[in-house]
Formats: sequence, structure tokens, C-alpha cells
Amino acid sequence: MSIKIGSTPTAKEEPAKAEPAKAEPAKAEPVKETAKTEAKEASSDNIATTSATATSNTASAADTSNVPDDNDITEEEEMLLNEHFKEHMNVIFIGHVDAGKSTLGGNILFLTEMVDKRTMEKYEREAKEAGRESWYLSWALDTNQEERNKGKTVECGRAFFETARRRYTILDAPGHKNYVPSMVTGAAQADVAVLVISARKGEFETGFERGGQTREHTVLIKTAGVRTLVVAINKMDDPTVGWDKARYDQIVTKLTPFFKQNGYKADSDVIFLPISGYTGAGVKDRVGSACSWYTGPSLLETLDGLQAVERKINGPLRIPISEKFRDMGTIVSGKIESGNIRLNQKVMIMPEKRICEISNIYGASENEEQSAISGDNVRIKLRGVEEDMVQNGHVIVDRKHPCHNTREFDALLVIREAKNIITAGYKSVMHVHTATEEIILAKLLHKVNKQNKRSRMPPPFVKKGERCIVRIQTTKPVCVETYSDFPQLGRFTLRDEGKTIAIGQILKLVDTNIINA
Repeated sequence: MSIKIGSTPTAKEEPAKAEPAKAEPAKAEPVKETAKTEAKEASSDNIATTSATATSNTASAADTSNVPDDNDITEEEEMLLNEHFKEHMNVIFIGHVDAGKSTLGGNILFLTEMVDKRTMEKYEREAKEAGRESWYLSWALDTNQEERNKGKTVECGRAFFETARRRYTILDAPGHKNYVPSMVTGAAQADVAVLVISARKGEFETGFERGGQTREHTVLIKTAGVRTLVVAINKMDDPTVGWDKARYDQIVTKLTPFFKQNGYKADSDVIFLPISGYTGAGVKDRVGSACSWYTGPSLLETLDGLQAVERKINGPLRIPISEKFRDMGTIVSGKIESGNIRLNQKVMIMPEKRICEISNIYGASENEEQSAISGDNVRIKLRGVEEDMVQNGHVIVDRKHPCHNTREFDALLVIREAKNIITAGYKSVMHVHTATEEIILAKLLHKVNKQNKRSRMPPPFVKKGERCIVRIQTTKPVCVETYSDFPQLGRFTLRDEGKTIAIGQILKLVDTNIINA
């Protein structure tokens, strides 16, 4: 059953009154039905139309149909909802290098009082001594010395802030093309994307032209299943712009057709707004007199006004591991895609099937929690497993409903970028949820035309712009599901030579019965 938590009260209201699940019990649906709905809605280039018709021959052990089809809220679920009455949302900041993502994120932390004035003054003083005076806001997110010296985000940073309505985790994605794999890992955990565009003369054009990360980040975030895109046109206060409406309109006009090509609906999925991440204009408070032609909401008002994200809090537990380290025990982090966890709960790590126990849960604010639910970005200390036994891309599950792991599956591919033709035997790197794995296209099974009809004969090759159904083999077992059953674990990208070659959806798992035996 999926539950929307957005109807919960704000922080100023009494938490005891929060009964979000009881408000509209008739709308709650089984997990499997929700996954099918997502499969039909969230896809670029009409991929989902074909994948929704594909038949999955997966083993029943991990089928989400095992989840009770029950519209009643259990006592345990009601207790969880009361504990987490304030909705949590994961927001990723994406865009070309030097668009101002980290500066914007740092200013948000300051404006929402997550970073105090004394700390920010310390950053400002240190940045000035290093000859990087204008970078001090970004230092709230870029915490390691390499990032501060270069002025470039290398890893996907993480921070927390809170408004009257919601709790947010910021995922600060690197903008340089060399660090796209880190951006992909962050995208896999995001609910909403803020695409930061530099309005400064020449910078928008550099980021948007072919080879710029504005284009690639948009494609990757759509592939990751993020449906809402907030486009923050930044640096509007720059002397080359001066809050000029003509420049703002020029950027909006150029971006809109590109978003439509990648499956976003301009009138409902994309929100444009002008800001200055450095001065804070249009970030927490509205722009005001500096920009008389824009009277819309600020960035934080826009995020607070977004529709609630549907969560499967009573679904089968799925936590793709995005990071692991050792600190007085084994600690892993990741977003809970489905289900919920509690202290001292026994869980299983796939694909190794290692049984362990949750000894500590740390929420987005780094405070220790008793429980966490679907949508939360958490750090978990595990008892009974060593740090070297866990890898990024492994998935934490409950023992009754393990996920599938496989070395071979059929998938629908859309070829987005290819210098030459692609044939059977082509090797690439696959990014699926937080996992990165080398793959080979073992077979080209069918071409798929615009009417979603398959060719009878296997094609000898495919090229840029074409869609096809292929058989993919991985070097090691990887935890995945079919897209129709569990979209978060069923969509992927293929990258090669620093470029996104193809995006895809898993239609059928081939050898899962052998591996899961």
C-alpha cells in the first residue's frame, strides 16, 4: 500500500493530530499497482509504453504481490506515520560546472539556519585568506580540501535543511563531466531536481551546447525517474544580466523544447524561476523590487508547494547502498526506496544474502532515530557484517521478501549517443540505482519502431536514435527488478568514454532462478 505523507500538518501544528493515512484510505493501493502506474508515467522517449507490455518471468520469491492487499492502516503503520509526520524530500542540485550549485546550497543552509552566522563568517575568512572570497558559501557543502582548492564539487555532497512544511536532504551533484558517475549515484536517491542555470553571458551557452552538462544531467535525472524539474536561473544579479527579463526569456525559450524532447511536460513538470544564489534573492524570500517583472514564489516556497511524493512505507524493504565506511562498526548509507526499518531489526544484504542487524539509525540531520520510512535518506550502523563484505550497489532487504539478483536480463534500450553502430558484443558500464557494473550486449533481439512494434528478425546492428530490445550480461550478479514491478531498481543508463550511450528499462530477468537458488 502506498501512502502520501504530504497532507500531514506543518511543524507549528500538533503532531498528535497527524493521521495522514486515515485521511483518504480509499486511495491507498497495493505496492504492485503503484509500481505499474509509475512504469506507465515516468519515462522518456515513450520507453514505458513498450516495457509495460513486456512479460516478466521473475521468481515469485521477490514478487511484490506478496505484500498484503489491504487498505486498512495497521497500528504499526499509524505509529510510523505519527513518528514521521513531517514529509521528507530528497532534492538534487544539478547543472553545468560553475553554475552556482554549491553556492546556492550553502546559502540555503545559512538562510534556514542550518549553518550559524559564526560558522559562515569563519568560512568567509578562510576563503578570503585562500584568495577564494566569493566561494565561501559553497564551503558549507564542499567540505574536503580538494573541492575547496579547485572550486569544483567532486563527490555528491549531502546536507539537511528544514522548512515549516517539510524536511529536505540536499544532494549536491558535481557538474564536471569527469564526475558524472557520482552525479548518477545522487540522482538515484532524488525525488525532485533543481537544475541550476547560469544566466551570465556565455556561461549558459557553454553549459547548454552539445557537450555541456546541462543536457546530460537532464537526461540522466529523467532516466532516474525524477518527474519534477525546478529550473533555477541563477546569477541574475550579475553585471552582464542585471535581472534582465529578455535574458531570462531567452533561456526559457531555448530550454523548453529540449525538456519536451526528454519527456517533461512544460506546463506541469517544469518550473522556471529567477534567483541569485550568492545574494539569496529569490531563494528563501521573494525577489522583490530587484526584479519587478517576476512576482512568483521563491525557490523554497516552490519546493514546499510541490505535490507530496507517494511512499510505500509498508512495501518490501529496499535500500540500495550508496556509501559505506567503518566508524566503530560498519556504517552504510542510502535512500529507503520502499518499506521501513527499526532499531534491532534483522535484515539481509543482497546479493550476498548476509544476515545482519540494525544497531543504529541516523537520519538526514545526523540525529539518532528509532525508525525510518520510505523516502528517508539514512545512515545505518550494522551489527554482524564487516565493512569489506558490503559494496555500493548492494541492497538491504527484509528476509521474507528478498530482491532478485541476476547476471543476465532482457532490456529495452534507447540509443542516445553513439559514434558508430552498436552490435552484439558491445561492452559498456551500466549504472543501475547505486550500482555500477561492466556489461556486454550479448544479443540484439528486436528493433522497436515508433508504433512500439518489434521486428521479427534480430537486427545486425543499431545506431543513434533507435530503440531495441537486447540481452545484457553482467560480470557479477547485480540486484535488479523488472521495471514494471519496481521502477527504482529496473531503470539504468549505459555509459562509455565519458558519455551516456543509452538509457534502458529491464523487461525480463533471465537467469535469476539459478542465482537465487
